Amino acid sequence: MTSRTDLIVVPARFGSKRLPGKPLVRIAGRTLLERVVHVAREASRVAGDIDILVATDDPRIEAHARDLGCAAVMTASDISSGSGRAYAAALSREVRPEIVVNLQGDAPFMPPEVVAQLIEAVRASSTAAATPVTRMGWAELDRLRDHKTRAPFSGTTCVRAPDGRALWFSKAIIPAIRDEAERRKQSPQSPVFQHLGLYAYRFDALERFEQTPLSHYEQIEGLEQLRFLEMGLDILTVEVAPPRFAVSGIDTPEDVALAETLIAELGDPYRA
Repeated sequence: MTSRTDLIVVPARFGSKRLPGKPLVRIAGRTLLERVVHVAREASRVAGDIDILVATDDPRIEAHARDLGCAAVMTASDISSGSGRAYAAALSREVRPEIVVNLQGDAPFMPPEVVAQLIEAVRASSTAAATPVTRMGWAELDRLRDHKTRAPFSGTTCVRAPDGRALWFSKAIIPAIRDEAERRKQSPQSPVFQHLGLYAYRFDALERFEQTPLSHYEQIEGLEQLRFLEMGLDILTVEVAPPRFAVSGIDTPEDVALAETLIAELGDPYRA
């Protein structure tokens, strides 16, 4: 295609130590890749003028994407991040897209309307990138604190300016909350925002990002979005409702089992 449309990239690596062949694993009868491609298609329907491209390092996944009727491109196996694979996929196109969405291939429950919201936010602003956050209630914050006693690097929080610009992301829970007992009485919502791992980038910003070495705090926290902030680029955070399905990603057989349990309880978000 030669039209300058925006692009949703679904990075889908075959290799996974905890769940080999992850994109081809079935969840309630449908492959993980099929479910994520469905999210991309629904988002494209809402936002309009968006192409979808699966970026993989394995011919089995490429073939499966084409069986699903989705374009696919082979990318280098040594690319270590989703943003890097999204960038490689964008470079494969005859005409560079203006906006590139990195829709992780292990996120089958990302609401399509959230993907569309990010695309629309970038289109309507001059920001380098946009990403969703959700404000945590006190019960959710308590659960995150408890979870971090066992898995301190699971879950990312964000502090943001009044205009939505991200000020910082951290694997720690930020901000620290003074007079918390009083704040709990005043509002059912805590001041903590949890980050959801989804990005819409301007292509030129993504290119600069990929050409810049790992930054200082990115290496300390293990959060690649900090490179954007350390480069002086703006990330717009878009506040969204808490996800209905409390599964951030599919990384283990236990995650697959949990996903199937939630589908049985809440209904299947996949609609043919």
